[in-house]
Amino acid sequence: MIPPSEPTESSDAGYAAFVAAGWSRYLWTASLLTGDRQHGEELLQECLVKLYTRWRRVARNGDPHAYLRRMLVNGNVSRWRRWRREQPVAETPDRQDSRSMPVEPHDALQRAVLRLPRQQRAVIVLRYFEDLTEKDAAAVLGCSVGALKSTHSRALAKLRAESVLLETYG
Repeated sequence: MIPPSEPTESSDAGYAAFVAAGWSRYLWTASLLTGDRQHGEELLQECLVKLYTRWRRVARNGDPHAYLRRMLVNGNVSRWRRWRREQPVAETPDRQDSRSMPVEPHDALQRAVLRLPRQQRAVIVLRYFEDLTEKDAAAVLGCSVGALKSTHSRALAKLRAESVLLETYG
């Protein structure tokens, strides 16, 4: 008999189908949360590895999409905290600009969202890019609906104040 924590072939197939169906969507979400496509890929891969180890329980007892969204937000906060503790180096390594996000018609809006503070960015990403309700987004962020509304209002005020957006969307 297989222990409950060990994946089976059928659960592997379900996990593979879940990842294949949602990869581009969650890569986009992770990239927006981190502000960088490469870091977004790393975050998504880390979260998917963790999700795989819990797949049978999550798929059986809950919504794997909500679970992964929560993992992405929490993982981004953890990465940000680790980044703040890192020490600067004398020279930066040569590398290509990793801030190349997927090109969309609303590039000015995308850049403005990336300039928001991380909590405000998370609210905007969850509400508008993931299309979550206020209640669902608050659950993902682990805050009250009132706190989410307040953060959402501040984020929208900052986006409205962006001169580039005013020129683009008038």
